[in-house]
Amino acid sequence: MNTTMEHNKRKRAQVIKGKTGGMLLVLTQDVLHVGKQGEVVEVRHGYGRNFLLPRGLATAPSQHNLRLLDRFKVKLQQARDARHADLKALAEQIVRLGGVNIESRVNEEGHLYGSVGAAEILKALKAKNLMIEEEMIRLEGAIKETGIYAVKLNLGYEIETELTVAVIPGK
Repeated sequence: MNTTMEHNKRKRAQVIKGKTGGMLLVLTQDVLHVGKQGEVVEVRHGYGRNFLLPRGLATAPSQHNLRLLDRFKVKLQQARDARHADLKALAEQIVRLGGVNIESRVNEEGHLYGSVGAAEILKALKAKNLMIEEEMIRLEGAIKETGIYAVKLNLGYEIETELTVAVIPGK
């Protein structure tokens, strides 16, 4: 019986505690409001056990993982720099584009029968061969009237740009 208890103790990974009593984890992906990939962060035990670890967003900072982390950080920084340069180039393309026109059905007063949202703006940008994602488009609310609107795009890595969207009467 004693050997079974010793075996269970050895099997369970020990959690390394941080300065404030939380658990230390190494992030395997960027986690909003927690940290970036490759960072050693301190989080509450429940958040780490119930969210980060089961989803594969973090691992325990063992000696082996920390050695791998040092090697990985160099490759990660190169990949981040390349992604950052690509996003800056995309922002410049959007600025050079000037804006997009979206046709929509309207009534006599200029009100749209539906609304123009992020999906319609995304479709117009993809028609111009700009590869962005719907989450990058920041609208305060749906556009419900014809006119010219300034829409913010958050491309990531703190790169933001503005796009002019002209909603014009269509078919």
